[in-house]
Amino acid sequence: MSVTVVGSLNEDVIVTVDRLPGRGETVIGSAVAVLPGGKGANQAASAGRLGTGVHMVGRVGDDPAAGRQLAALADARVNVGRVWPTEGVPTGTATIPVEADGGENLIVVVPGANAQLTPADVDVESVHRAGVLLLQLETPLDTVQAAATATRGTVVLNPAPSRPLPADLLALVDVLVPNEPELRRLADAPDGGGTPAELVAVARGLAARSVVVTLGARGALVVPADGPVLLQAPPPVDPVDTTGAGDCFCGALSSALDRGEALPEAVRYAVTAAALSTTGPGARGALPDDDAVRAALPRTPQATPLD
Repeated sequence: MSVTVVGSLNEDVIVTVDRLPGRGETVIGSAVAVLPGGKGANQAASAGRLGTGVHMVGRVGDDPAAGRQLAALADARVNVGRVWPTEGVPTGTATIPVEADGGENLIVVVPGANAQLTPADVDVESVHRAGVLLLQLETPLDTVQAAATATRGTVVLNPAPSRPLPADLLALVDVLVPNEPELRRLADAPDGGGTPAELVAVARGLAARSVVVTLGARGALVVPADGPVLLQAPPPVDPVDTTGAGDCFCGALSSALDRGEALPEAVRYAVTAAALSTTGPGARGALPDDDAVRAALPRTPQATPLD
């Protein structure tokens, strides 16, 4: 089987700050780094570090950043044969201030070539025959829907950045992976206390078959199509930078599902991988391999049933 990721490739500009700026505020950064990024490419790199047979479908510009992004994915064992250069537009970029203490961040994305990915681009064998098709929302929505329609595999959708989604797209999704704010926006639900019981009720109101809500340092909430609701805590780590932890989670989840693991076990694996990914700088600075995740799994608590 294989994991195919349809999504974005960006070049990330990471700026280290003492604290994140407020609206209209200027803060002084202490360091800057230019690193590979993009939600799609980050998720593909995560899956590539953890397994084999990972394919990326997307677009880059006709600038030097394009070569850097393709080389970084190839280094993560991702097949980039379906990432097309796009004349006249730049490769996507993201500017990310990151707090030096604790790793909290903000992200501003300029799509560039990602906005040129078309439904025709995803009508390819690596999408049709994927064991797991992993999607996000940094590329045009009609392309996302075309890919979900074209595949014969399990569809995993990370609805980020959040936007309203048509019910017919959600109905194609086997596993929806939002964070809490994305879940609420999708369901048009008001902000609340964020208790697991409340989030379960919101998740069950969506058309997707199963929902996995990522909760940052609290881990993930598993709301399956069948079976008990579970709260899966992560292993203890000392975070350096949380940039890309959600992307690592999605890549690891897809890799585990592609190996045939049931959803609860796949989420436990993904929570462990995501926690490890926060121990280094940038979205890919500490992506773990399968050996590292399996070594850390004994430190990951067993999931708590909530039903």
